[in-house]
Amino acid sequence: DDLCGDALRLHAMGYPGAPTVPGGVVSVKEADRFASADIAEADGVVLQDNGDLSYRTGADAELHLNDPAGIALLQEAVRSNDGKTAFRQYADVVNKLNSAITLRGLMKFRDDKATPVPIDEVEPAVEIMKRFCTGAMSYGSISLEAHSTLAEAMNLIGGKSNTGEGGENPKRLEPLEDGSQNPQRSAIKQVASGRFGVTSHYLTNADQLQIKMAQGAKPGEGGELPGAKVRGDIAATRGSTPGVGLISPPPHHDIYSIEDLAQ
Repeated sequence: DDLCGDALRLHAMGYPGAPTVPGGVVSVKEADRFASADIAEADGVVLQDNGDLSYRTGADAELHLNDPAGIALLQEAVRSNDGKTAFRQYADVVNKLNSAITLRGLMKFRDDKATPVPIDEVEPAVEIMKRFCTGAMSYGSISLEAHSTLAEAMNLIGGKSNTGEGGENPKRLEPLEDGSQNPQRSAIKQVASGRFGVTSHYLTNADQLQIKMAQGAKPGEGGELPGAKVRGDIAATRGSTPGVGLISPPPHHDIYSIEDLAQ
C-alpha cells in the first residue's frame, strides 16, 4: 500500500490532472489512453528535484556528506600553510552531517553501561599505525606531489603507501646520504600483469607486493590514463611511449567485484 501510494503521489506530481484508477486494474488499451492524456497534461511540468542524486538547497532537500561548504573548507585547509582552523571547521561540518545521515552518526556510546579496558591491554598506537595503508593510486592519475606526499606521510606514521600500477621513479628508491630509507619510497608495490614501470629494481624495493586481479568498484573502463597525461617523467616512470594512452590490461577492466572474479 505504501509503495502504491508513493507511485500515485509521484504520478500526480508529474502528470497533474491525468486520470487515475486507485485500487483498480486497467486494460492495456486504457493504459495507452491514459498515457497519451498524461503526456498532453504534463507539457511544461517538471518533477520536483529534492537532490537525491545531486546537491540541492531548500528545506526539503536531501542531505549529502559531500557538502559544498565542507569541500570548500577542506580545500582551504590543504592549500593553506596554516589550515588548522579551516580543518577544524571542516570537521565540525562533517560531524554534524554524519549525525544526520549515517547509521554510526545516529548512535551514541552508552557511557553508563561501558566497562573501561585497562590501558595495559590496549594495543600501542605505534603498532596500530603499522596496519594503516593508502589506496592504490598511480602516479599519473594523481600528481607527483600528491603521490610522494602520501608516501612521506605513511612512512612518518609507520604505515604503508601503495604505488598503484603506475610504477615509482627510481630516485625515490635511493637511500638518503646517511643511509636511511628515502621518505618518498612506497612500501607496497603494485603489479598489473608486469606492465607500467614494473622492473626488477622496482620489485626488490618493496616491503609488500600487491598483484592486481581486478580493477575495482567503479563504473566504466577502469585504469585508463589518457595520452595527454602520458608525458615527461610519467611516461619514463611507466616505461611507456609519450602521448600514447594507457589502460589496465585485460581482464582488469572487465572485473569489478568478487562475483566477477568467481565467474
